[in-house]
Amino acid sequence: MRKHEFVSRLASSGTTFTFEDARKVSSLTHGSLRNLLYRLEAEGWIERIEKGKYMIIPLSSRKGRYTLNEFIIGSMLVEPACISYWSALHHHGFTEQIPATVFVQTTARKKNRDTMVFGVRYRMVRVTAKKFFGIDNVWFNERMISITDREKTVVDCLDRPGHCGGIAEVAKAIRNEKLDADRLREYAVRISNTGVTRRLGFLCDQYGKDIDLPGIRSRNYLLLDPGLPGKGETNARWRLIINMKALEDLE
Repeated sequence: MRKHEFVSRLASSGTTFTFEDARKVSSLTHGSLRNLLYRLEAEGWIERIEKGKYMIIPLSSRKGRYTLNEFIIGSMLVEPACISYWSALHHHGFTEQIPATVFVQTTARKKNRDTMVFGVRYRMVRVTAKKFFGIDNVWFNERMISITDREKTVVDCLDRPGHCGGIAEVAKAIRNEKLDADRLREYAVRISNTGVTRRLGFLCDQYGKDIDLPGIRSRNYLLLDPGLPGKGETNARWRLIINMKALEDLE
């Protein structure tokens, strides 16, 4: 099979492929196919994303000067994969801050949680199966990827504020965006983290958002933002230490 015919067959299914995809369109042995892919990469037909995963370089582009949308690449690095946290926060227009890292949520174990691909840093965040929900499937450059929906993005960021640049970023989303209160409540309860309920309840109170959350029975106090020093006034209703600047001053 000629190289251009082989690549055309792969391209008919999208801009990315795996070694297994290549095997299905070829009658080559494992070793011969590996050598072919090596030659195709050397000649600028394809580029390796990571072991066994490749992207096709358009004829009008040159190797090293072309890359795919980072969400597509992130979705190929682990299975299952869902774009989340700060990346989803920016995708939904909740923050103007562009994260330097693409955050990918998964239930799978990944040897390298942090990896660099074509100059972009990716972080795999492993969660339990019960936290892997609230997912939208959207098209990016003719490829379907998964990304957390608006309300799940907020809840995830309250669950792990360090993955969204801190509470300030998600606070702005709660203040400025029209979110489904019933869905927020459902997700907050479902994720089974009292820290999420406390932070969400406090921020909704701050910004006059009506939401019916369960009360806090614990006597312990948590930090509003775990990434900041643990000093500040306390909020008895939500059992929180408000360890950040006045929320009304957030830009």
